Amino acid sequence: MFTGLANAQPDSALADIRLPAGFTIDVYTDQVPDARSLALGANGTVFVATRREGRVYAVVNEGSTWPTVVTIADGLKTPNGIAYRDGALYVAETTRLLRFPAIDKNLREDARFEMLYDSFPSERHHGWRYIDFGPDGKLYMSIGAPCNVCDRDGFGTIVRMQADGSGPEVVAYGVRNSVGFAWHPETGELWFTDNGRDMLGDDLPPGELNRLRVVGQHFGFPYCHGGEIPDPEFGSGRDCSEFEPPAQKLGPHVAPLGILFYQGEMFPEQYRHQVLIAEHGSWNRSEKIGYRISLVRLADSRSTGYEVFADGWLNNGAVSGRPVDLLEMPDGSVLVSDDQAGKLYRIRYTLPLVEPLSAE
Repeated sequence: MFTGLANAQPDSALADIRLPAGFTIDVYTDQVPDARSLALGANGTVFVATRREGRVYAVVNEGSTWPTVVTIADGLKTPNGIAYRDGALYVAETTRLLRFPAIDKNLREDARFEMLYDSFPSERHHGWRYIDFGPDGKLYMSIGAPCNVCDRDGFGTIVRMQADGSGPEVVAYGVRNSVGFAWHPETGELWFTDNGRDMLGDDLPPGELNRLRVVGQHFGFPYCHGGEIPDPEFGSGRDCSEFEPPAQKLGPHVAPLGILFYQGEMFPEQYRHQVLIAEHGSWNRSEKIGYRISLVRLADSRSTGYEVFADGWLNNGAVSGRPVDLLEMPDGSVLVSDDQAGKLYRIRYTLPLVEPLSAE
């Protein structure tokens, strides 16, 4: 069982990171170039997918020393999507779904995979998949739009399928490019981020945190953005009221990616079942924004606030890192991947937790 590392790796760049009182951040490993999506395996092993490197790593916790990083696959095509279930590792390339059986026993061997499916759309624009298993035991995958804004059948969706890749079905439409989703720990509903279109100026449209209440809902793309902004090219003749609005509007062009419903016991109670979001950061805004981890507070599955949880990767226009994905570890700490720095960070709460007062 993962019990955490005895030490923290010093990193001068982390001196700029601002967190709420009581939280600390350190480097879990700096040996994962292009670190993107994360998945937790057995014994605290963390699997790390990449987008440009074509590799999948295993970060193995071996006790009191720094984790060991093992490359378990190389030469893949945009293997951004990664998920772990029943001892097998699932990896989604742009066109293929792969499964590495009994991966925990083969970390240092020649990890062999079997191809489950090879006919996903081949377009590379927004062709980096995100995958995860839902509470229904099915594998969910995003199929991003192959453009900034366009109306193409078979794109802009989230689909689900059996674990063997069979029986795919669309569960959400009008999703431009989701690179992060999770299920509410109490309701079981799917929540996901979506990246808004570009070229509407610095402040439009907002990024989105969405909630799928009913299978088949449409979230607006390409006709409507942010629940209320008609698209200048595709919005004619459509009304934004036809579509599901965001559960929470996020910053414009912050590039929201991985999300996490915190369920651990390390953080104070006010963070339990709240949403953490990795904001990768803007690429074409005149003044940079994002490059942080935000927090969406919920009450009864409705947003009550949107605030910064961790920032400092952006200072005076200079970028030292870009958060991508979030992973809760068994001890309640949270790992953050950074594809620019090639690192995993670990966020912990280090002050004693305050017990609630007795009603007696």
